[in-house]
Amino acid sequence: MKKILIYTLSIALAGNFASCKKWLDLKPQDGIVRDEFWKTKEQVESAVTGIYASMLGSTSSDRAMAEYFFIWGEARADMVTPGFRASQDEQDIVNLNILPTNNFTNWRSFYQTINYCNTVIELAPPVLENDNTFSQDQLNRAIGEALTIRSLLYFYLVRSFGDVPLKLTATTSDQQVTNIAKTSRDTILNQIVTDLKKAEPYLPFTYGNKNFDKGRATRYTVNALLADVYLWMDKYNECVAACDKIITSGNFGLVQEDDFFDKVFYEGNSNESIFELQFDAQKLNPFYGMHTPGNRRWGAAFHLTEDVYGIDLVNTEPQSDVRGDETSFRGTDFSIWKYMGADNSGDNFRTQDQSFAHWIFYRYADILLMKAEAINQLDQPLEASRIVKTIRERANALELKEMDSTNKSAMTDYILEERQREFAFEGKRWYDVLRNAKRNNYEGMDFLLNMAAISIPQDRLQAALNKLRDKNSHYFPIFTNEIQLNQLLEQNPFYK
Repeated sequence: MKKILIYTLSIALAGNFASCKKWLDLKPQDGIVRDEFWKTKEQVESAVTGIYASMLGSTSSDRAMAEYFFIWGEARADMVTPGFRASQDEQDIVNLNILPTNNFTNWRSFYQTINYCNTVIELAPPVLENDNTFSQDQLNRAIGEALTIRSLLYFYLVRSFGDVPLKLTATTSDQQVTNIAKTSRDTILNQIVTDLKKAEPYLPFTYGNKNFDKGRATRYTVNALLADVYLWMDKYNECVAACDKIITSGNFGLVQEDDFFDKVFYEGNSNESIFELQFDAQKLNPFYGMHTPGNRRWGAAFHLTEDVYGIDLVNTEPQSDVRGDETSFRGTDFSIWKYMGADNSGDNFRTQDQSFAHWIFYRYADILLMKAEAINQLDQPLEASRIVKTIRERANALELKEMDSTNKSAMTDYILEERQREFAFEGKRWYDVLRNAKRNNYEGMDFLLNMAAISIPQDRLQAALNKLRDKNSHYFPIFTNEIQLNQLLEQNPFYK
């Protein structure tokens, strides 16, 4: 029987299996491991499905990947606050007191799924010779999906850890078990761009099924991810071009105010959606145990009501931002409503068996605001302001401060604040602030410092600010187990 190695960066099993190299028999539910595999097109399709399945829930004892997406993107930022059930590791991330023993710096599940992608890329092509019903187009699609998911996960890793090992070949036997050193973040970003450009023509615009179109990689998924990568790399013209492929397609639009919560967050796969993790009643997300009041590990930050979304004290019938109270959070107890609410009344929580809100990677509003950010950096603040106005009008947003559409620096601030409102708790806040902070050799360091001043308790604040002034602190340490297993890995400089 072929067996897939649970891949850590030493390409050996971590934890209890660290003392010897072992295989972990992944049963066929993940679509990858079977007797006499890689013979038919159905097996290739099953292997590709296994890639997505591994993102929904770990096939090992690790936590679900969506939990990492949330914590990596939100815990160090200013939109969340730890609840009474938060672990010490979670508290330490909030306070920027992160050690290499912190379990949330364990990248094991990411590299496991990357290895699944590598396996499809490497072992699917010979199936053309074994199954004459398997076409080149079908093979290309399988490889395109694997390249896209691999790129997505490497993008998370490079933004979270900086330099990380780059593995582009499959590990399918003991003879391939080797140690791997880190690769520079610039090299990895360039590899991501190369892979996505290769994947784009391989993928369809549509699978003819809404759930597939939103839950599997399409050309639009590639365009969205490329736009995000280019923005991170300060390649603004390229970012705009990638955004325009989605905008000019005419296949996406902003869900309007009355339907916003139900269509985008409760039901999922809306007209605004580009790519989402497809949780359902058979595969629940990890958020019930994270966000419900009785088990709360994470809640919304208390300053959101006034400082982020605002309170209308002028109109007789107060105006409210549709993205705020009873959509992103519930103002009565600061529950994170986006994942836990059953409706936008603020009254009804999802029950545990209804905890299948999708994890949204990209939606149309993100494309518009990425384009606005890029063209503003290209010295077009007025045009950027027009895009932001479209987002704000859909949201019925309050005017908390005047938009200066003639000033590039002011528009930079304004767009970042709009992204904060639009993507609350969607795992983007830390990366958005870091992207703006590091631009032009950390010209925007104050973005990070000001955010910390909001989110970190006063008795810990000065120590946190001192850490943030060291650029190496913006990336996680490498998990202790990985360092122990792989002698070629060097700890990230801040944590030595």
